[in-house]
Amino acid sequence: MATPRLVPPITADSADLTSLRSEVREFLSHNRTGDAPTSVDSWLTGWDEDFTRRLAERGWLGMTVPVSYGGHGRGHLERFVVTEELLAAGAPVAAHWIADRQIVPSLLKYGTEDQKRHFLPRIAAGQCFFGIGMSEPDSGSDLASVRTSATRVDGGWSVTGTKVWTSGAHRADAFICLARTAPVDPADRHAGLSQFIVDLRADGVEIRPIRSMTGAHHFNEVHLDSVIIPDAMVFGTIGAGWTQVTSELAFERSGPERFLSTFQLLSECTDAMGTGELPADAEVGRYVARVTALHLMSSAVADALTRGEPADTAAAVVKVLGTTTEGDIADFADVSTGDDDPPDHLHALIDAAVAQRPGFTLRGGTNEILRGVIARGLGLR
Repeated sequence: MATPRLVPPITADSADLTSLRSEVREFLSHNRTGDAPTSVDSWLTGWDEDFTRRLAERGWLGMTVPVSYGGHGRGHLERFVVTEELLAAGAPVAAHWIADRQIVPSLLKYGTEDQKRHFLPRIAAGQCFFGIGMSEPDSGSDLASVRTSATRVDGGWSVTGTKVWTSGAHRADAFICLARTAPVDPADRHAGLSQFIVDLRADGVEIRPIRSMTGAHHFNEVHLDSVIIPDAMVFGTIGAGWTQVTSELAFERSGPERFLSTFQLLSECTDAMGTGELPADAEVGRYVARVTALHLMSSAVADALTRGEPADTAAAVVKVLGTTTEGDIADFADVSTGDDDPPDHLHALIDAAVAQRPGFTLRGGTNEILRGVIARGLGLR
């Protein structure tokens, strides 16, 4: 039996994609926000709803949404080009990131007609923001162990439980919650799971901030206490939550945010070495090469998604290699400055990257878990 591909075939950018890159770069040159020219982890920490709406006005949100649902009917590769350029520039894209990245394709695949017509035009217009309701306290990356429960009530479901590491929940409008709708079956732990669209301002929802040691607030714990979810907000099919979640994760794990969170730091270090503000270090070339390879791998996954091909294993590969590279870049920059006094903006980037570094390989599924996913995808276990 042939060994499955780790990554789909890689294709070069077309002339149209190259033109689109130039268009995005021109837009960014005129739409910088704040005094600092760059940031790290901008897709998680850079919440700027005004910037999001400016992107929407250019047609760069909801790009893969059909025109009939308020989108632009473009392909995953075009969306990849736009998002890659935004991340490479450290643009503040956190407000719409989750909605545009994975809620859109999930709605298109599993949403009801009413759900599509309600949410998709708002996401494409930069007017509706989502979080992710998967992870739970003490569950780690084992989504099958979720304890949030949904019980049938008249006209809907009553959901009780706690979700954690919910990025942007204190600002988002809703999240898609994974809950157990049937008792655990020891023979099939993935059975009996379902998904629900939860209004984060509904009665019974309590959002508790999780602050980092730096005082920053991006994550939250979301407690659901008998939150009533109407039948119209059941997402997909009751009992099919596991299949739905795993298909969603291909979009979450394979994008350019999995290797570009510290790209701005690498770029600034390279520039500082070129001007003599930092001592030159040939190792920078190795990191440029790693990022280049990850660009090719991630764009190949986007191309596969455009063709409707499964890409779960390839997405896991991109996530493992990408987030490892992000952390290595943070360490490289931190060590490279040594006892030198880098420019203030570079110093700020290094501090931010070191503070964010522990989360790189955890979010989206820990790299240890994903190595098991890759092994299974290759038929090795």
